Amino acid sequence: MWQVYLKELTELVRDKKTMFFVILLPILVFPVLFGIMGAVMANVVKKAESEEHRYVIVNAAQAPELADALFYHKNFKQVESDLTDVDGLKQAIRDNKFDLAIIIPADFDASAGQLNQSTWTVVYNMSSQLDMIDKYFNDVLKDYSKKLQLAKMDKLGVAKEQVDALLQPVKLDKVNTAESRENLGEKIGGFIAYILIPLCLIGCSYPAIDIGAGEKERGTLETLLICPISRTAIVLGKFLTVLTTGLATALITVSSFGGWGFLIGSIMGVDIVEKTMSTLGVADLVLILLMLIPLSAIFASLLLSLSIYARSFKEAQNYVGPLSMVIFMPLVVALLPGVELNWGMAMVPVTNVALAIKELIKGTMDTGMLVAILGSTVVIAGAMLAFCVSWFQKEKVLFR
Repeated sequence: MWQVYLKELTELVRDKKTMFFVILLPILVFPVLFGIMGAVMANVVKKAESEEHRYVIVNAAQAPELADALFYHKNFKQVESDLTDVDGLKQAIRDNKFDLAIIIPADFDASAGQLNQSTWTVVYNMSSQLDMIDKYFNDVLKDYSKKLQLAKMDKLGVAKEQVDALLQPVKLDKVNTAESRENLGEKIGGFIAYILIPLCLIGCSYPAIDIGAGEKERGTLETLLICPISRTAIVLGKFLTVLTTGLATALITVSSFGGWGFLIGSIMGVDIVEKTMSTLGVADLVLILLMLIPLSAIFASLLLSLSIYARSFKEAQNYVGPLSMVIFMPLVVALLPGVELNWGMAMVPVTNVALAIKELIKGTMDTGMLVAILGSTVVIAGAMLAFCVSWFQKEKVLFR
């Protein structure tokens, strides 16, 4: 078994494609891609925040203070239009003549003596993901409404210092019982699991395809089978090779992100890695790695079984695609808001490991549940490995 393991590992190290997938991608390509994505997103947000939005205001004379606030706002630019009806304004926005239209009722009276509620109409395109128009206009309207409130309250004989007590009789002073580690774990715990688990799958994929279906195409599988080694030893050696590359990819990628994070943080004057690592202990990191080992064993067994079954490298790649989707679905469930680790979720493969990693980072992991998740994952991994070994014994599978 160990001879086969060393043979397969040596061949993979000599293969430039494997080195690219296992080492170059995690060290350089992934961080660069994430860096480019972050820079693009920051640029898009910055551009959206500084963009000037054209607006039309109908019956501006009824609310001169609001009209002035919009006119002098850095993100708004007034344009002239004779349109006053909603349909016409909607069509003009579709034609890109302006971005926002505010219709103030002609009978609106801002005087303090009027206590009736007025309904205004705002017309704009709500499909933008970065909805800055709504944000900026609401800020302006909130300030204007506050001034109207104070004026009307003063007219009713309510002092300025009593307005808050009248509008909000009860004010909450919230005390957070969660420690800084728990807050950090809640924010980034799911994201870390979402990175680590797919990395283990990616690290297993190419080597599994290469040492299974790839050997069939190269015609070297028959040579290996006639050697005086049991088929169980052969498949176990191949399995350990795939498992090693999967874990190595995850570890190299995490180390790479840590190194890049430290470098960028040092340049920007923010020690990102130290702040993150100071909340985690060595025991937590060991437990996270311990959770990934049986999960990677499941991936390695499944991928190797599919690779052994496939007639060619291309056919094996076609099988890996749907398998990746099946694995990603329970992983996405773990990221949904409101999904917490309980005994029900602890029995769902992949989801339980992702939630357990999140709880370990938060420092709120229940020991009994951790043992149950680890035990169930080990059992599934053992069953998958047993299936892979029996699968490799079948002539009709090996020589399809």
